[in-house]
Amino acid sequence: MITVNDQSRYELACQIAREAGKATLAHFTRPLEVQRKSDDSPVTIADQQAERLLRQRIEDHFPDDGIIGEEYGEKGGTSRFRWILDPIDGTKSFITGVPLYGTLVGLQHEEQSYAGVIYIPALDEGVQAAKGGGAWHWRGQDAPVLAQVAEEMTLDNGAFLTSERSDFDERGAGEVYLELEKKARLTRTWGDCYGYLLVATGRAALMVDPIMSVWDAAAIQPILEEAGGTFTDWAGVPRVDGDEGIGTHAGVLKTVLEITRGHVAG
Repeated sequence: MITVNDQSRYELACQIAREAGKATLAHFTRPLEVQRKSDDSPVTIADQQAERLLRQRIEDHFPDDGIIGEEYGEKGGTSRFRWILDPIDGTKSFITGVPLYGTLVGLQHEEQSYAGVIYIPALDEGVQAAKGGGAWHWRGQDAPVLAQVAEEMTLDNGAFLTSERSDFDERGAGEVYLELEKKARLTRTWGDCYGYLLVATGRAALMVDPIMSVWDAAAIQPILEEAGGTFTDWAGVPRVDGDEGIGTHAGVLKTVLEITRGHVAG
């Protein structure tokens, strides 16, 4: 269960995810200068401004906490708490005007993820969770409702989602994609954090990332677990630092692991 201090951090996480996400809308569908990072991934002023906003809010309230963010690296802390931030998860979607990008805020205590928020600014939709408190889905100003995975959904009657088909080839696992696509009723690249939101709210059976970073994953694990699902690496281990991810529920996970186990990043 969460403690009083954890609760205050969780409430702040929910607040600042919306605040930073909404700030990105000032640049959405408008001309942007796109820079390239060392790994050739894109970054914009919107990513940078949103992360600075998140960091400032955290430092104002919890100056002793650690912070890891996609754009500005790691700040050490003296408390046992750490925030893990992705100001725009799905920058490629953001740049091209696709409204499925999101803002991710994850919370860890002693390096274990215990709370997270996914906010999709252009849809004004999100899902949030803290360990022991359930997962909650909201749209706009509507009251949050309990979020639950669709445990009755199997892969052959549900959707398999991913971010980019090419990521499977990049890690030398193109056959994994093909096998999952063959088994699924529907395959779509409604990916990044929006794909995990769809799984957590019972609308998709499976979301798989062959390549991901800790800031992509930290918020997602507690959300899916509190929604009755699973978030694991390709070997089935629940973790956020495995550079890969599978979001689903126990009924589908067994089928997926029969395909993904044994494949290493290429």
